[in-house]
Amino acid sequence: PVYTIGYGARTLDEFVDALKANQIEYLIDVRTAPYSKFKPEFSKELLQHHLEKSGVRYVFMGDTLGGQPKEPCCLTDGKVDYDKVRVQPFFAAGMERVRQAFQQQRRIALMCSEGRPEDCHRSKLIGEALAASDIPVRHIDEDGILVSQQEVIDRLTKGQMDLFGAPSFTSRKRYGVE
Repeated sequence: PVYTIGYGARTLDEFVDALKANQIEYLIDVRTAPYSKFKPEFSKELLQHHLEKSGVRYVFMGDTLGGQPKEPCCLTDGKVDYDKVRVQPFFAAGMERVRQAFQQQRRIALMCSEGRPEDCHRSKLIGEALAASDIPVRHIDEDGILVSQQEVIDRLTKGQMDLFGAPSFTSRKRYGVE
């Protein structure tokens, strides 16, 4: 499968331990802005250095798979509309790289800041796109437990689909006005 993980409340050592427990070879950072003022050890350069010392390769892909794209066409009422993001060429390019890694049987984990996968675009945007391509997704949740994409969506929707079938997701925050 393709794995996802958020650092959330984890320490850097706990984070690396979770990666190693799941035999992750490549950490793909899908944060639009790969920095943290609250947890500076998870900022791009420090994280990359620490991971590489631990034998995990760091790859930044927040420019193609980030949850806050700069393109105004991706917003609806100031929120990032993930259905709109999925049809963008930049997102398709990022997803193609993930598909190739999956086909090559690479052990990859997509990383963002939120510990709970249901709070993050890695499930609502990327996980849904992977599932639509029949690529299995396993989220390493805030407790280190592997959770399927469907289980995360069930957490989000409480098992209820919208009126037209599949749910449509947006960011929780507003980032601008259309």
